[in-house]
Amino acid sequence: MTPKTVEVHRIAMQSPGDMSGLDRLITEKKINPEHIVAIFGKTEGNGGVNDFTREYASRTFASTLASHLGSTPAEVETSVALVMSGGTEGILSPHATVFCRAPAATNGSKGKRLAVGLALTRDFLPEELGTAVQIEETARAVKAAMQDAEIEHPDDVHFVQIKCPLLTAERVQSAKSRGHATITDDSYGSMAYSRGASALGVARALGEVTTPLSDDMILEDFSLYSSVASTSAGIELLHNVVVVLGNSPTSQSQYRIAHSVMRDAIDLEGVLKAFTNAGVVKQGTLQIDTGRVVNVFAKAEPSPDGMVRSFRHTMLDDTDISATRHARAAVGGVIGSLSGCGAIYVSGGAEHQGPSGGGPVAVIALA
Repeated sequence: MTPKTVEVHRIAMQSPGDMSGLDRLITEKKINPEHIVAIFGKTEGNGGVNDFTREYASRTFASTLASHLGSTPAEVETSVALVMSGGTEGILSPHATVFCRAPAATNGSKGKRLAVGLALTRDFLPEELGTAVQIEETARAVKAAMQDAEIEHPDDVHFVQIKCPLLTAERVQSAKSRGHATITDDSYGSMAYSRGASALGVARALGEVTTPLSDDMILEDFSLYSSVASTSAGIELLHNVVVVLGNSPTSQSQYRIAHSVMRDAIDLEGVLKAFTNAGVVKQGTLQIDTGRVVNVFAKAEPSPDGMVRSFRHTMLDDTDISATRHARAAVGGVIGSLSGCGAIYVSGGAEHQGPSGGGPVAVIALA
């Protein structure tokens, strides 16, 4: 195993095409573009099927990095995981988190430190999205990403970010023309199936779910979930991009990652536990040492039973604003109240990602 170091940079964005922050860090030699392995972005779109801010940001990041690397955007897209999540409702602020990985200058033991690993599934056929096929292919990719990160034990995995495909009308018709039925004909509904199947793939890989999984369990049995999965569906790809974040004894990073689980959208205690696990809660207080926090990553969803702690919510009944947009705003406010910053990565749609109505929350901080 080769000792590596992982650096993380949070960059504010004025628009989905704003690359000035990344350009500046590269020009100032604070980031070596050759070391960038993943970029997680929050863009100010609607997070739905027609949220093209995600594709626009991905293409712009690829073009920008290509100009610095002397390569093509297509080559960048095959070597860097570009994961864009649409929707910055409420206090959430558009930004990007850039992960860099490089050989370490020394190999002295620092304990377990932040590590990052990448893997891709094969391209999925439209009829495979939201099925057990996607679960098993994702599980294989998660294990491959763990190997890439040199993380041996599932307990050392604290966040698994996946970008997964969705169904469009064209993709549905493609399946039908070949005599196959898709899990749904609804593009927006397909996002939930793809997210859910991908999350169960994480649970399968990490041993969080050991029972046999079938198509009819997806979006039905919400007792099955991963406590570290974060999946985001988009129109811009046909395969799953898997990024595993955890702690490895071979990493020489100055950062660590820790996580907890929110049991519902207002679970401040769950968020505080994630900060506590990351070692950034000031002793004897509820105050966070925000100067050591690099970023916070979380999932959000409206409780599917229409209730939050015995009180009815109306997120699922609002035909003006998508329920996932309500949920992102709510969870963003809860986390931001502790982190003191709106530039946090909160992704909507938490099917099989944490307990029903809740979701995972992870913190990367200086060790």
